[in-house]
Amino acid sequence: MSRPTQKHLFITIVTLALTVLFLAGCSKTTEESKNTTGSRKLYVYNWSYYTPDSVIESFEKEYDVDVVLDYFASNEEMFAKLMASGNTGYDIVFPSGDYVSIMKNLDMLEKIDVTKMPNMQYITELSLSKATYDPKMEYSVPYYMGASGIAVNKTMVKEYEKTWNIFADTKLADRMVMMDDMREVLGDALSYLGYSVNTTDAKQLEEARKLVNDQWKPNLVKFDAEGFAKAFASGEYWVSHGYAEAIFEEIPEEQWGNVDFFLPLDGGPMYIDSMCIPKGARNYDLALEFINYIHKPENYAQFLDRFHFPASVNLAAEEFTTTTPFYTVEMLENYELKDDLGASLEMYNKAWETIRYVD
Repeated sequence: MSRPTQKHLFITIVTLALTVLFLAGCSKTTEESKNTTGSRKLYVYNWSYYTPDSVIESFEKEYDVDVVLDYFASNEEMFAKLMASGNTGYDIVFPSGDYVSIMKNLDMLEKIDVTKMPNMQYITELSLSKATYDPKMEYSVPYYMGASGIAVNKTMVKEYEKTWNIFADTKLADRMVMMDDMREVLGDALSYLGYSVNTTDAKQLEEARKLVNDQWKPNLVKFDAEGFAKAFASGEYWVSHGYAEAIFEEIPEEQWGNVDFFLPLDGGPMYIDSMCIPKGARNYDLALEFINYIHKPENYAQFLDRFHFPASVNLAAEEFTTTTPFYTVEMLENYELKDDLGASLEMYNKAWETIRYVD
């Protein structure tokens, strides 16, 4: 999931602003849609490969509501769209932890009334302890806590190092891909070197930059934020950095045994994606109902089963699951949540520019 520089983010915001303004003139508001169709609508903006259809359908039936889903591929895309429009009409959005912090500080989120959501009792202490940006769930409710890892095509690759340094293996040159994501790639390198993924030490960051640029990048086909899963499934890549749910979504289940997906013991960046209510959301109470419904253990188990996730956020759901997760909660122990770096983000942007935008 790509994280462009401040310059690129500004360009994206301007472009999306023009698009949103155009679409606003062509579309109906939530209230207009309700009056026209006679049915309530809940507008949800979530990541791709991340929404359990069965839970959405049962919520729609139980609450007599139409859930309208839009998808984004990166936090930047979601953030830029909300920034450009001021109010896009969404009732629930799913930012990662660092963007919850940013959006909270910019007064872009409504406070959440947890007293109206009894299923919050099932949120794990582990996820709340990691959610240092909002540990009391004042503005966000954890949706899922996980990490990116590495997928290896075992039919093509027989011997390999199960660390981030697999990308230094020249024997696999031109058959590997890493995500087009600044914090993920630099965080992987920092973790492999024994440093924090949130370091503000310029020397440590430079060491990580050189590792990526000099030893990993020469062996990569490219950095790819959106196509890594399809290309891995097609055999173009033999080793792919990415998210398990995206990788296995593209591969027939009978072929899953040909894939070794692992989280390197080196540690690395982890994420908590949360459910938030944007400022000015028209359907605040219904949004609370939706968040509470998601975390009913029987419902959340359907989410875990759909994407073969471990019960990192809602442990009570585990007794209702029927599938084996692609990785375990224990594998996340060495992983570190990506913090909002504030002014130090520019140091990362400059390092990333020399990797991503210089041949």
